[in-house]
Amino acid sequence: MACRSCRRQLVLLTRQANAVTELQPAAALRHPSLPSPDSRRTQFDQRRNFRSTPRQSGLLRRAIAGVFQRTAEPYRVVHATEDIYKACAGEALYTIPAKDRKAGTIAKTAEGEDIGEGKTMWHEDFKLPPTFSTWSQITMLHMYLVFARLRNLEREAARSWQQQLVDHFFFDAEERMDVAHGISSRGLRQRYLKDLFVQWRGVIAAYDEGVARGDPVLAAAVWRNVYKGRADADPRAIAAVVSWMRLCLKMLDQIPDELLYTQARAVFKWRARNELTLVDIPVRQLADQLTSETPPVKKAAA
Repeated sequence: MACRSCRRQLVLLTRQANAVTELQPAAALRHPSLPSPDSRRTQFDQRRNFRSTPRQSGLLRRAIAGVFQRTAEPYRVVHATEDIYKACAGEALYTIPAKDRKAGTIAKTAEGEDIGEGKTMWHEDFKLPPTFSTWSQITMLHMYLVFARLRNLEREAARSWQQQLVDHFFFDAEERMDVAHGISSRGLRQRYLKDLFVQWRGVIAAYDEGVARGDPVLAAAVWRNVYKGRADADPRAIAAVVSWMRLCLKMLDQIPDELLYTQARAVFKWRARNELTLVDIPVRQLADQLTSETPPVKKAAA
């Protein structure tokens, strides 16, 4: 029996190969070309010399190259998107201790979600709990930034790369439900995955609106999705995430299309916590007001 990873790769390659096959033009089949009289005469010429040897036409070379390109394209898309997805999914990783899972002593949130162990920047600096919800929201946040950049590609290419990226996410999410959280029922996992897909569509719509309408709307989207609308969420942290998103979108936009698949991961090396120092700097409109409100320091009497 094939392992889970092998089945996952087989499904991804099959989907991508089918998608590429459906996009191939059928003009060559609809309009076959007939050989010219000169070519037919050359076929029956038994003399062998440089002049009688048929040369490989440019059309044939392009056809052969197209076959190899179509054959290799599914593998390139699957593996390139897998590398990008791993960079997105590795930002808020967490673990569920096996001993706690066996003993049934896993801590729960107020909503009944398992709390694991996580030591990433999102857990320590942004005070997010190490849960499946946090992991999925932070992963989708990174995926959205890549999605926005992929829209600049040709329509079919962008759709292919986006679909493969989403497939990696949902395969990984289902495996995490099974292995880390012990949800062995496939039907139950499928129900959770449907809810997760609805969240993913909502994330795209919310962040798109925020990017288009301004930072306050984008901050509200981050607060609703990443922080679940908590009343105790740190506004300073939310502002840093918004600033980091804007910076990542700018850096991704500066990467050429042909290098996007190899350099997109490098963008996420710039941590969101680095934007906290920028958030602490008052804007010019408030600089004078904050200075005037600062109480004067009294000198000590001699």
